[in-house]
Amino acid sequence: MKSRFHIKQEIRVLGIDDSALISDTIMIVGAFFRGGDWLDGVMRSEITRDGMDGTDVIIHMVKASKHYGQIRVIMLDGITYGGFNPIDIVRLNEETGIPVIVVMRSCPDFEKIEAAVKHLSQPEERLRIIYRAGRIIKVVTKDASNPVYIQWAGIDKNDARKIVKLTATRSNVPESIRVAHLIATGIICGESRGKV
Repeated sequence: MKSRFHIKQEIRVLGIDDSALISDTIMIVGAFFRGGDWLDGVMRSEITRDGMDGTDVIIHMVKASKHYGQIRVIMLDGITYGGFNPIDIVRLNEETGIPVIVVMRSCPDFEKIEAAVKHLSQPEERLRIIYRAGRIIKVVTKDASNPVYIQWAGIDKNDARKIVKLTATRSNVPESIRVAHLIATGIICGESRGKV
């Protein structure tokens, strides 16, 4: 698929990550960035631990955001959130009209994934969504000894690789994902200590 946009240095990217698995309701946080340098906004929502609502929740969160018209790429930290709540990146792309890039710190072990989902409801549907994300490629950002792995929907593979490299300014993962993780972790740690 050809790129539908010019990749600018300050491309608007929404990175999404989830919080720790400390309850049956898991918070997800979106960090809206200009390239890999400027945080322009934060959004949050909640999904069910090991549920099947992740895709719908993210679609709603994105479309309800005041930044919706500016987001050029959605970046996900992995293909499952809140345990094994799978995100259908093809549907996320189709229903938002925004390309999706999945960034993973290590290549998934599909044997372990298949074994884990067997113990959950709708195992076949979970696996269908996970495998629908398609091919996985390695991308070197900051450190050749510590690459990331990506999947994509609604965008050309080479453009996806270029955007990941462009936005990974302070670590081997894109800054929007790194900051979303920090925010989600910080809020949950504060709430668990009764400080928020």
